[in-house]
This record gives sequence, C-alpha cells and structure tokens, in this order.
Amino acid sequence: MIGYDQMLPMLQALSATGTPAFVRVPWNQPSDIMKALDAGAEGVIVPMVSSEEEARRAVGACRYPPQGFRSWGPTRAALQVTGFGPESANRAVVCMVMIETVEGVAALDEILAVPGVDGVYVGPNDLAVTHGMKPDATASAPEHRRLIETILQACLRRGLIAGIHCAGPDTAIRWREAGFRMLNVDNDALVSARRRGSRAGSAAQREARGRQNWLLTPRWIPPSWKT
Repeated sequence: MIGYDQMLPMLQALSATGTPAFVRVPWNQPSDIMKALDAGAEGVIVPMVSSEEEARRAVGACRYPPQGFRSWGPTRAALQVTGFGPESANRAVVCMVMIETVEGVAALDEILAVPGVDGVYVGPNDLAVTHGMKPDATASAPEHRRLIETILQACLRRGLIAGIHCAGPDTAIRWREAGFRMLNVDNDALVSARRRGSRAGSAAQREARGRQNWLLTPRWIPPSWKT
C-alpha cells in the first residue's frame, strides 16, 4: 500500500511528464481527499460510496466554496498550475466515486445525479463480495457482469466517465470494448506477484533441466568425448 510519503514523489514525477494523476483515497474522508488534491492530484477516486449523502460529501471535499467545502492549502498543487485559484481548481478537479455495494447499486441514479460527480470507478472485487459472490467472479458470474454493465450504462446515459479496475490487459480489452473509457490495466501488487511467479517458474525449469541432463548423461563417458 502507498502512503503519503510515497504518493508525493509519484505525483511530482507525473506532473513533470504532463500525465494526469488520480489518487484512490483510503476512504470517503474529507481530510484524505483534500490532502491528495493539495499534493497535486488532478482527481480522486473515492471508495465505497453507497448513497447520495456520501456522494455529496466526496464532491464537497473536492471543491472550494461555494460549490464545496475544500479548505485552502494547495501548496504543491499551486506550483503545478499557473494562476491556480478556487474557480479554476473547481472546474478542473475530477471526482470519481466507487460503486461497490448493494446499497450503492440500489442508489445508483441518485448518486450519479449529484452535481460534481464526474464518473464512477467500479471496484469489481468488492462489488462481487458485497453481493455474495467470490472476489474472482468477474470472469465467470453472469450476475456480476450484469451489475457492472448496469453501472456502465447509467454512466453512459448521463455522459459521465465510466472506469473500472482490471486484472490485466485481457480484462481491460474486454471492458474497453463494452464501453468503459478509464481502465486500470495493472497494479504494483499484481506485477510483483507475476514476477515472483516467473522467477519461481524459471528456477523450477532450471532444476528440471538439471535433472533431465543428469538422467541423460551416460554413466560411462568414452575418453574421446572428454577431449
């Protein structure tokens, strides 16, 4: 998991490349949202938003008065943008809410109708767990896919950003074809896990080749072969 000390240099590096930076905050807490934006994030992804009230809290923390209640303190964010001010910041910031619960799906229309909600970022694993499915239901459960498509279509009808967390490139391609436009193709944990698996596989292959070579080596080697 990434804390503030790791997040800050990442945001600085991204700002040097002109790449938009979004931060998935730990929870729907105004202090977490404001801290990420003040550090230079151009948008936030807010988890477990399950009601209109919770959506309004997330939106309010993203914007300065009168549109919200974000406090003034963009020390680093202001260094990245010439003429940074409350009005320009309110226009530029992106607030993505995560629909991951039974209550969130039921209140989908009310959540998306909140002014300032710019889109939905689907968390497939929590969406599955909260609906009584296994976390890996994405690939196999029709009901899970139906829930995701319900969220997707609701976003498309309102012209909002539709995003989803993907387990890899294949999943990303499938959801891109379905209509999602913001896709997280991978994450550091999955990359590390695959790297460990690759290393373990390479070690096993080397060991297998060693055993194979030992089994195929004749017990008696003609003297002429040694020269």
